[in-house]
Amino acid sequence: MNKGIFLVGLFLTVVLSCKPQNTEVNNITIDNLQVVLQNEDNVQLLDVRTPKEWAGGVIETPIKIDVTGNDFEGKAIEKLDKTKPVYLYCRSGGRSLKASELLAQKGFKVYNVLGGYLEWTDKNKE
Repeated sequence: MNKGIFLVGLFLTVVLSCKPQNTEVNNITIDNLQVVLQNEDNVQLLDVRTPKEWAGGVIETPIKIDVTGNDFEGKAIEKLDKTKPVYLYCRSGGRSLKASELLAQKGFKVYNVLGGYLEWTDKNKE
């Protein structure tokens, strides 16, 4: 076997086997979030909307960090516990997905709440 081909193969094997510790974003429905909130203590529920949106209402008692604000990442690392899952929501699911991806890259186990606050309020009108 050619030594160069062997070294390239070895390099690729090492590089491909070294993946980040946790980059997976799990999605969770509003129904599943309600079950989690009812059955688990000390849930890390993270609202990544803006202060103006928070003023219009929140789900339960979330940790509030505006994903569009200054130093989202630093504030999240300071306030959140990496040993516990984090459930993220925004208005409809777009910003929370981006925030979930960022936190997953930092080693957090994250759950993006599909439909966000809009779906939560629709489901809880009854």
